[in-house]
Parts: sequence; C-alpha cells; structure tokens
Amino acid sequence: MTRDIDPEGRIQRAVELFMQGYGCCQSVVCAFADLYGLDEEMALRVSAGFGGGVGRMRMMCGACSALVILAGLEKGQTRGEDREGKMACYQLVRELLDTFKQRNGSINCAELLQMQGVKAETNTAQPDERNAEYYRVRPCARKVESAARVFAEKTLSNSPLKGENQESV
Repeated sequence: MTRDIDPEGRIQRAVELFMQGYGCCQSVVCAFADLYGLDEEMALRVSAGFGGGVGRMRMMCGACSALVILAGLEKGQTRGEDREGKMACYQLVRELLDTFKQRNGSINCAELLQMQGVKAETNTAQPDERNAEYYRVRPCARKVESAARVFAEKTLSNSPLKGENQESV
C-alpha cells in the first residue's frame, strides 16, 4: 500500500482539524496517524485528553504532546529490554520538542498563552467556546501548524515510510 506523505497537505490538515474544534494534540496526531496504521477515530481518542495542556491544566502544550505521541509511533520500542530503541525514541522526542521550543519560545501551554496575553486559567475542565474571538486571540492554530511542520521536517524527509510500501509499521 502506498502512503500519501504530502508534508504540506498534512500540515494544513492539522490546522483545518483545529479550526473544526479539535484540540491541538488531536489535530496534529490525526494529520499523521494513517502513516502508522492508526485510523482517525482512534487517533482522536488517544490524543483527546492532552488538550489544553493536558486536561486543560495548561501544562505541556497539546501540539507538543502530539509530537511525543507521534515520536512513539515513529520510533517507540515494543520490548521492555530494548534500551537502544527507548533511547532512539527519547532522542527523537527531544529533537522535536527542542525545535518547537526554539521556534515558539516554550513548550508549556500556559506560557504560550500568556505570551499572547490570553488568560491561562487552570481551575476548570470546561473548554472555551470556539468562536471568532477565541481564534482571534489564541496562538493555538499557529502552534498546531508549527508542531506539524516540525514533525514533517524531522521525520518525513528521512522516514522509511516515504514512498515505500509497508504492510505494518
């Protein structure tokens, strides 16, 4: 089966998903999930709790959490004793998050929101209403785009998936 890599299309898909009301993490994970045999519904479920900086607690940015999930799909080890595999995954996580931080100033949701003058309250799990004002004042769509771009740059150009037929990843 040939897989559609199209980095720019995947980056734009991540932004579109965010603009449709999905969380930052969901948007980025879902844009790449098919490369790893993960269907859209499962990708959305697995990444759902990471929104708002993990359950709206404003910890690690959801787009960054997506990078961690995708790094696991790309390089995650599946045997407990595989220290080299674990190190390869951790190294990819560090590269992805370091690049995101260099480009955006932080990987922390609260810091990213406060950088834009958005109040980063953590006292409720109630998500904000998605309306024109929400999208106008929040940097989230740009962070989703940035995370998707970081992942595409770091993995798709060198990925063994690119242009190859693979039955399972």
